[in-house]
Amino acid sequence: MSSPNSETALEAGAETSHQYIDPIKRIKSVEHVAAWEKSQAYQDFMGFIMLVNTSVKGKKITECTTSSEICKKLIEMLDTLNTWMDEMPPTDQPQRYGNKAYRDWHKKLCESSESLIQAVVPEEQHPAVRELKGYLNDGFGNATRIDYGSGHEMNYAAFLCCLYKLRVLTEAESMEVALGVFKRYLEVTRRLQTWYHMEPAGSHGVWGLDDFQFIPYIWGSAQLTTHAPLLPKDFSEQKMAVEHSKEYMFMECIRYIHECKTGPFFEHSPTLWGMTSVPYWEKINTGLVKMYKAEVLQKFPIVQHFLFGTVLSFEKAT
Repeated sequence: MSSPNSETALEAGAETSHQYIDPIKRIKSVEHVAAWEKSQAYQDFMGFIMLVNTSVKGKKITECTTSSEICKKLIEMLDTLNTWMDEMPPTDQPQRYGNKAYRDWHKKLCESSESLIQAVVPEEQHPAVRELKGYLNDGFGNATRIDYGSGHEMNYAAFLCCLYKLRVLTEAESMEVALGVFKRYLEVTRRLQTWYHMEPAGSHGVWGLDDFQFIPYIWGSAQLTTHAPLLPKDFSEQKMAVEHSKEYMFMECIRYIHECKTGPFFEHSPTLWGMTSVPYWEKINTGLVKMYKAEVLQKFPIVQHFLFGTVLSFEKAT
């Protein structure tokens, strides 16, 4: 799997003279999913996922000291989005789910995304904002349905992938991208979910991996593939989740599930419960990558909304 910062992947995106376009949806029917799987965008996106996956193997969150200036700026951007929630508290309304104040928050995101990205990327890359802002706008939920799911998470990951393609981020920063930037992204999106009572988008119900997220399970299980302080059979225990949540993204996800759901773990999270019988974290990690492709990237209801331009291209991979 090639990484998104390989020379061939970068040719389209990194030249300052490059002509950027308004990205559009290209997956219009179930039949188009096969073309998406063969596209340069798919190869680049999975290259990004696997590049970061490799970078965090055996690494704890507490080992990540954010020294990258770009990663610091990305975290500052997320901090800004977080403060907006304080400025736009939930409104009083009869229905429990989908607080309409979220639409004001999302409107501000869309109005500000261009300047937010310009504050992160070098000036010579400002023309690329034309393509990047769509992924950022779609990375925090849907304003019409007031929901959030793995498709929105995918869009934020695609935004980060674009920064690799544009050489704004480098391979050396991959651990910080996961354990610094993406960790902060999770904190902000979880607050969005609870603050505005957002609904899970495209939920598989009890048989889904998680109501809202997927990627932190991949990268979080990669962290545990070496020097793990616990075996897979123990991860579902609330005590273990709390104890290790500050070190491992996977365990923070489990801790959050215990916080949000009641009853036996095997009842409310049977798919995760099934993983406790897997003997090794490496096998869980590879299994989750396969599951992500099947349950997210190959699902038309999710990927039909994905945007394609010149940075993430629908053209067949070379």
